[in-house]
Amino acid sequence: MPERTDIAPETFGQRVQRARVRTGKTRAVVAGLMDQSTEWVKAIETGRIGMPRLPKLLRLAHVLGIEDISELTGDERIAATTYTKAQHDDLPVMKRALTTYRLAADDREPESAEVLAARLRQAWKLWHASDRRTGPRNAVEGNRSRIVGLLPSLLADTQNATRALEGADRRRALVALAETYHLAQLFLSFQPAPDLVMLTGDRAMTAAQDADSPRAIAAAAWYVNHVHRDAGEAAEARVELAEQAAVLLPDQADPDHVARRGLLYLAVALSYAKTGQAGDAWRYWDKADAAARQLGDDYAHPWLMFGRGIVDGYAITMHNDLVQPGKALQVADSLELDRIPSATRRSYHLIETARAYGLVGERVAAVALLKKAYEESPETIEYNLHTRSVLPELVKSGPRMVRDDALVLARDLGVPV
Repeated sequence: MPERTDIAPETFGQRVQRARVRTGKTRAVVAGLMDQSTEWVKAIETGRIGMPRLPKLLRLAHVLGIEDISELTGDERIAATTYTKAQHDDLPVMKRALTTYRLAADDREPESAEVLAARLRQAWKLWHASDRRTGPRNAVEGNRSRIVGLLPSLLADTQNATRALEGADRRRALVALAETYHLAQLFLSFQPAPDLVMLTGDRAMTAAQDADSPRAIAAAAWYVNHVHRDAGEAAEARVELAEQAAVLLPDQADPDHVARRGLLYLAVALSYAKTGQAGDAWRYWDKADAAARQLGDDYAHPWLMFGRGIVDGYAITMHNDLVQPGKALQVADSLELDRIPSATRRSYHLIETARAYGLVGERVAAVALLKKAYEESPETIEYNLHTRSVLPELVKSGPRMVRDDALVLARDLGVPV
């Protein structure tokens, strides 16, 4: 009998399911070993979620007892440059700034904490601002490109101030140093330098603790939570850190304290959503939501950006992580982006909305949202791992009416297709 040629090839999800059944593991067991929800495993197997990025793919293969990863990927080609992080041209500059140790005494007069704070305010404005098109070719100057010229000198000057000043002035300089490390950490996010991301998070927390500043500790805990969540560290440790930092903010009426406490509740909510614990996730989101309502619809923290728009925007991410794309899109339908005075954050939430559309198979809408995210902040989307992983598939097998749009976007972002 001739061999059938009309049989559809086995999908990635079907291969995962076959491997799981062969090992005798339930979806719940695989979910626990992957630090994900059972719904996530089901979504992988049924094709609602595509092939994960390489680190998680390797972990899944290990959980399923697979040595040859092609047993999961089949004939699907994995481009390392697609699944790894793109590098900003100025990453070496940031590396040098963070690994240069000034052991000799500095003869310069240290800048005051007030001057350092003013320089930081300017740097934060540049980070959150919309990208500008400059030069003869109308090139885009992105958020990372704008602040990398400021950070090395700001880092050196704040370090000098913490060594030279004393008492309350030194503590204020330490707060400025922690903020400077936050900016460096943001520059390094989605860059191929995980050791430096961990370094900046740890140094920021150390500076905040040395300053004995509950506000600085709260901000550092927010950023450390992101580092540990992306690295797959235990959710319990992230939750404990955020809760401890929240307790240090005693003033219930101070808007700055309310904002930082709300941000920490949001960190806990995101951690629980990442591990599929929906009840706890939404319980803490409600606390963050209450803080946003206490501050009013028009409030947004000047650099942490906590406010009504951010709380709603991160609800989209939480629904995505809980594999509830329909609910994510319901939130997105009512999200007012103009309540978020940060181009980088607006771009991120647009990417997350595109991710939700992709999960429900609405790839035309997904491409449209990715284009809109690119218009908001090209450098934000350029280094986003979700964008880099889905664009090749959209170019090759997306709806014909948007394949060209996806191809242009991929080329603009330097994503191989």
